[in-house]
Amino acid sequence: MVVATILVGVLAGVLAGMLGIGGGALFVPVLIAVVGLSQVDAEATSLLAIVPVALVGAWRQHRYGNLRLRDGLIVGVLAIPGAIGGVALVNALPERAVEVAFALLQLFVAYQLVRKASPGRVSKASPGRDAVQ
Repeated sequence: MVVATILVGVLAGVLAGMLGIGGGALFVPVLIAVVGLSQVDAEATSLLAIVPVALVGAWRQHRYGNLRLRDGLIVGVLAIPGAIGGVALVNALPERAVEVAFALLQLFVAYQLVRKASPGRVSKASPGRDAVQ
């Protein structure tokens, strides 16, 4: 079961990177369907899994000179009370409400993917062309 979970995590990470979405959008449903975790446990596991990834990413970007350390520290410090508040909120809500909220988030992610992939849409970064949205 542990090896299957690790493989699913790697696959979800690669797929999420290719699609340009957060890995949790793929990892949480897999943790529920394959591993058998509850919605709350799957989301908590996904959030915990991102901590080392974020730290390694910040360290690497710092080596490239792309990290604004002060801003990163502010975001990191403010994330602590945000996480505590989120835990309190999710524990106060019925699990069904958390499931519905996650389903709505998944629909929003799907909408964004479809919108980005729609024909005729030109990126704002394209020089000399008007962006179509």
